[in-house]
Amino acid sequence: MTTDQSSPGEPADEAARAVPADQPGPADPTAVFETHRPMLTGVAYRMLGRAADAEDVVQEAWLRWSAADRGDVREPRAYLVRVTTRLAIDKLRQAQSRRESYVGPWLPEPVLTDFGPAVPDTAERALLADSVSLALLVVLESLSPLERAVFVLREAFGFPFAEIAAALDRGEAAVRQLAARARKHVDEGRPRYDVDPAERRDLTERFLAAATGGDLEGLLAMLAPDARLVGDSGGKSKAPLRIIETARKIGRFLVGASRSTEEVYDHRFAEINGAPALITLLDGRVDAVFQIELRDGLIACVHIVRNPDKLRGLVLD
Repeated sequence: MTTDQSSPGEPADEAARAVPADQPGPADPTAVFETHRPMLTGVAYRMLGRAADAEDVVQEAWLRWSAADRGDVREPRAYLVRVTTRLAIDKLRQAQSRRESYVGPWLPEPVLTDFGPAVPDTAERALLADSVSLALLVVLESLSPLERAVFVLREAFGFPFAEIAAALDRGEAAVRQLAARARKHVDEGRPRYDVDPAERRDLTERFLAAATGGDLEGLLAMLAPDARLVGDSGGKSKAPLRIIETARKIGRFLVGASRSTEEVYDHRFAEINGAPALITLLDGRVDAVFQIELRDGLIACVHIVRNPDKLRGLVLD
């Protein structure tokens, strides 16, 4: 079966949000699976933070679905969510052990999330963007695999607790406790600031101009005093191996990096994980993704993804 290339952040992966039960559908097993594939990909990506890993999980779910005795499956959606979630939990546990030896800070794999006119409602668009934001996915890394599964299924997709309990083979009371712990941890670990996308785009453009122009004072004027810069290279390209803290250290690092390179980069703006981001290209290849977080009109955090393994899936028009 050919692997679908739809983005984990596309609005289609929310199609089953808050759907109480399976709707009658085509009997063909491939058609049934493809109906639910975007949602399954969305679940797996939010669980794992890597599109490639999510695709692997969904492909394994397809293999299990195709080999299953579907005469015993009364609700395909519930069955597929259960299989995908359990596979994602197993893969997450393996990934967490590997990340102990990861070189430098770890960030999620960036994905394109240009929802376009398919999601005209402002509130729904904000919900979609929030559920795949880099800030949220970073915080989710600190949850246990079960807490993360409950949070994703409940908060991002609106599944009822009874259905989540069945998917995880846990009691409903236990699932509610997991949900409460996960929500509390997320609320404590992720600051919430309402930022106008236009303001974020404008500040990103000014940030680019100051960084590439070696304008230290301009950068300091945009950075919060306690700002942080988190770079993810996996040891496979140039990026800080430790989180850089304070505006002045970040400014000096960016100015120094700009002055030390002789490469000529192209720059593109795109919506990445629900927010404006700067993509740099070298010889037509995506070299880095920059995204900023704002607080009170200033840059509170700069995320830089330069691990080439996490950039291969970014295909720009």
